[in-house]
Amino acid sequence: MTPFRYLADTHIILWSISDDKRLKTRYREILASEAKVFVSAASVWEIAIKRASGKLKAPANLTTLLPRMRFAPLPVTLQHAEAIAHLPAAHGDPFDRLLIAQAQTEELTLLSEDRYFTSYSIPVI
Repeated sequence: MTPFRYLADTHIILWSISDDKRLKTRYREILASEAKVFVSAASVWEIAIKRASGKLKAPANLTTLLPRMRFAPLPVTLQHAEAIAHLPAAHGDPFDRLLIAQAQTEELTLLSEDRYFTSYSIPVI
């Protein structure tokens, strides 16, 4: 049986790195399972921008840290970028819209606490 495939939202990644108490048991179980959990290049980009501007404290070595934590990289493709044009305007954050497009295109379940994601035709935990 093929394990489920997920895409972690940026806050799930950050909470996982810091073992934050906001990371719910269900997320912890998925991250500890044999499921494949992807991290989008868009999330790393978002973290880098916010870290550089002083809005976020996060490790600078995400490219080595995340694979050690068993996150699989998900690059941003032309297909992902183009898919954004077909999304309803329920969510205005460009990083989140890209994650939604990636989840749809790659048929991934999104791990997120973001309530706006439920407005799209993607499975969300």
